[in-house]
Amino acid sequence: MIVALDHVQVAAPEGGEHEARAFYGDVLGLEEIEKPDRLAPRGGVWLGLGRQQFHAGVAAAFAPATKAHPALRVSSATALERLVGRLEASGASVSRPDPDELPGTVRAFVSDPWGNRIELVASAGTRVFT
Repeated sequence: MIVALDHVQVAAPEGGEHEARAFYGDVLGLEEIEKPDRLAPRGGVWLGLGRQQFHAGVAAAFAPATKAHPALRVSSATALERLVGRLEASGASVSRPDPDELPGTVRAFVSDPWGNRIELVASAGTRVFT
């Protein structure tokens, strides 16, 4: 039986490791974790995300995912606003969906350096998800 989500992977173009570290590490604040020796030659970057992991894996025939996306939970609406400020200061374009789509939830969408869609989600005061 499935018991948890282990990791999420987004595609990155060859040579995109520096951009992955800058965006996912420096801006979003995820901590890089070492890839296993046997997988390291494939390129890409692995990052810690609570008990799960977030992988930016190199794809030779890269195409960004502009609809399918991971949603990253942010600790609070206030923290999400601070994160949006950091993203915008870094030059990232952030969009906001209609707040009535998911009442009680604050959301924002941003594209990573290669155009992959990333959703940021936080509770707007009352917990919507557990």
